[in-house]
Amino acid sequence: MRDKVKLRQIARELELEVRAAGDGLEAEVQGGYSGDLISDVLANTRQGVLWITHQRHPNTVAAAVLRELAGIVLANGREPEEDTLRKAREENVALLVSGLQAYELAGRLFGLGLPGVKK
Repeated sequence: MRDKVKLRQIARELELEVRAAGDGLEAEVQGGYSGDLISDVLANTRQGVLWITHQRHPNTVAAAVLRELAGIVLANGREPEEDTLRKAREENVALLVSGLQAYELAGRLFGLGLPGVKK
């Protein structure tokens, strides 16, 4: 496992497109999680995790704030809804987009030495 990987470095290495960042790109990423159910993310993530999802709605930002996630990556080239983008900027949550499928994106994140979330 790599120590202290910044979101900025991950965004560069995985060619993620930044939609909202604030200070979020300086966050240290502790691991990754992929899922589309908000309840699952709330129950199974922890601070510093980078969340891969297909969900574009503002509730994703609320979940990221509650769990103090490192950021959100929308897979499959999905773009955030306008309300989501606005909320991410207001809450200083990093919101990125990838053209990759969630499966490949998670594999590449794991390949960078970042673990999945362990219970």
